[in-house]
Amino acid sequence: MTRNYELSVSAEFCAAHRLDGYPGNCRHTHGHNWGVTVYVLCTELDDLGMGLDFRAIKTLVKEALGSLDHAFLNDLAPFAAQNPTAENIARHLFEELSRLLASKPDTAAARISKVHVAETPGAGVTYWEAP
Repeated sequence: MTRNYELSVSAEFCAAHRLDGYPGNCRHTHGHNWGVTVYVLCTELDDLGMGLDFRAIKTLVKEALGSLDHAFLNDLAPFAAQNPTAENIARHLFEELSRLLASKPDTAAARISKVHVAETPGAGVTYWEAP
């Protein structure tokens, strides 16, 4: 039996965007205080009984959000060919966090399982990939 532990860390960033081609008000430049929750799946615990230190996850999240915070998302390379929708931001963060986690030592038993991005407290999207 595989034991699974799904850890989560939440953070926020502030950024502006516009949705090119959108027929409503969101086609205009506007901003959000984006909420992000990152989920990390661990299948082993260390000698202290942790899958991964929350502090380490928070550091990864801070690094991944650094380029998005207080930015105009449409000007950033990840969104050059696509609108910076909550869906595309969630996928971008999943990929970036997966890359960052894989580059850290002693994280073989951990992987990013999901990323949730909310542009308002009541509207968000969760992105994940099947292992």
